[in-house]
Amino acid sequence: MSTVRQTGPRDTPAIVRKSLRDLFDAQRAAFDRGATDYDQRMAALRALEAALLGHQDAIVRATDEDFGGRARQETLLLELAPLVDGIRHARKHLAKWMKPQRVAAGIHFFPAKARIVCQPLGVVGILGAWNYPTLLTLWPLVDALAAGNHAMLKPSELAPRTAEALQRMIAGIFPEEYVAVVAGDAQLAAEFSRLPFDHILFTGSTRVGKLVMKAAAENLTPVTLELGGKCPAILHPDFPLRTAVERVMTGKLYNAGQTCLAPDYVLVHDSQRDEFVKLAAEIARQLYPNWSESRDYTRIISQQHFERLKGLVDDAAARGATVVGLGPSETPAGGTDRWFLPRVLLDVSEGMQVMQEEIFGPILPVLTYRKLDDALQYVNAHAHPLALYYFDNDSRRIDRVLGATRSGGVTVNDVIFHIAQNHLPFGGVGPSGMGHYHGRAGFATFSKQKGVLLQSRFSPLKFLRPPYGPLTERFIRFLLRG
Repeated sequence: MSTVRQTGPRDTPAIVRKSLRDLFDAQRAAFDRGATDYDQRMAALRALEAALLGHQDAIVRATDEDFGGRARQETLLLELAPLVDGIRHARKHLAKWMKPQRVAAGIHFFPAKARIVCQPLGVVGILGAWNYPTLLTLWPLVDALAAGNHAMLKPSELAPRTAEALQRMIAGIFPEEYVAVVAGDAQLAAEFSRLPFDHILFTGSTRVGKLVMKAAAENLTPVTLELGGKCPAILHPDFPLRTAVERVMTGKLYNAGQTCLAPDYVLVHDSQRDEFVKLAAEIARQLYPNWSESRDYTRIISQQHFERLKGLVDDAAARGATVVGLGPSETPAGGTDRWFLPRVLLDVSEGMQVMQEEIFGPILPVLTYRKLDDALQYVNAHAHPLALYYFDNDSRRIDRVLGATRSGGVTVNDVIFHIAQNHLPFGGVGPSGMGHYHGRAGFATFSKQKGVLLQSRFSPLKFLRPPYGPLTERFIRFLLRG
C-alpha cells in the first residue's frame, strides 16, 4: 500500500508516514466519537480564514513557482479573495443552515409534525485541480467543515509547490484526524478515490472524472463532479460591442485562459466579426501592454500543456482556419518559459481539434450567426457546458436564451463571475459535471437531510389497522378522491 508524506508545520521537523487507509480510518474513528457542534464548526472556519490570511504570501509564491509566472494580484483576486468571502458567508449563515427545518406533515396524519434535520455525512474526500490550486481545493473544504464533516484533501500533482504550502498550512491548524492534506502523483489520487468516503468532490477533466466516479461506485460513494466543457459566449448585435469584447477578453485571459469557466468560443453576428477581432487585439494589448516582460500574464502550467495548445493552433491552421495573433507579431510564442500569446481563430470547422475539446488556454475561436435561433441551435447541438454567457439588454430575449439552453450556470452581460456569488449553487450538468456546492448548496451537498416524522399521542392511523372494515373503506375512498 502506498504511503503519503504528511508534513507538519514549519517548526515541526518530524515527518509522519501513514498509509491512506490508516489516515482514513483515523478520521472515521474520530468522527464516530462525536459529530462537531456549531461552536466547533465556527472555530474551524475561523481558523481556516486566519490561516489563509496569514499564509497568503507563501501561497502566492508557491502558485507563481508552479506556473512559472503568475501575477500576485491574480492569485489574490481569483483565489484567496473569493475563498475568504465564502468562509465569511458560511460563518454568517451557519446557525440558520443548521437549524432543523419544520415542514408540514400530510393532512391525513394530523396532528403529527415533521421536520428536516441536516447531519454531517462523515469523512469526505476532496480532489482539487491545478488551474486554481488553492481555491478549488479549499472551497469545497469550507462547505464540508460547515456541514460538520472530517475531510481528506488531495491537491493536484501539477501544482506541487502549492500542494506543499496547503499541506503545511492545514497541518498547522487542524489535527490530521480532522482535516488532512495528502500530496502525491496520479497513482495516489487513484488510491484516494477508492477509499470508502461518505462523499467525494472532484474538480478536473471529464476523463479523470469518469475514473473517479468508477472507483467511487465500488463503495457506493456519492460524488460531486465539477468538470468543464466548451463554454460559449453569445453576443447580440444590439449590445455595445466594445463593452462585450472587454469583458470577454478579460475573462478569457485570466490565468492565460486556464479556467474551466473561460469563454471557450464566441458567437457574434456576422456583421460584427471583423470589428470583434479588431477590438479583441486592441483590448488584449491594453490589458497586457508589454507581453514579453509582463508579470500580469500567466504562463502555461507545463510544457505538455504548452505543446497541446500549440498543436490545437497548428491543427486548425492546417484545416483552413485563419489564425490572428493578438500580441505583437514580432514576438515569438515562447516555449522555454511557457509563455503563450493569445490568438483568435476564424473560419473554424467541427473537424478541428480546437472545436472538439475544451481549449483551456488563450485561444478563442470566433463563430458567426445571422439569427439568434441559429446561435442557440449551435449551442444546443453540443454537450451542455459548465457555463453560458449572453450579452443583451433585452429582458425578453434574455429569458428566451435562459429557457432555450442548458448549462451549469449563466452570467448575463459578463463572464465567469456567477461563480463568486455565495447565494448561487455552482455545478455542471451532463458532461460538464453533476452536483453543486458553494454556500447553502454546498452545506446541503455535504449533509444528510434526514426526514423526521413526530407522531402524536393521538393518531388517526389506528383506525386503519386490520381487521379492515367500513371505516377503512371510507377513508381509502377519501384518499383517492383527494
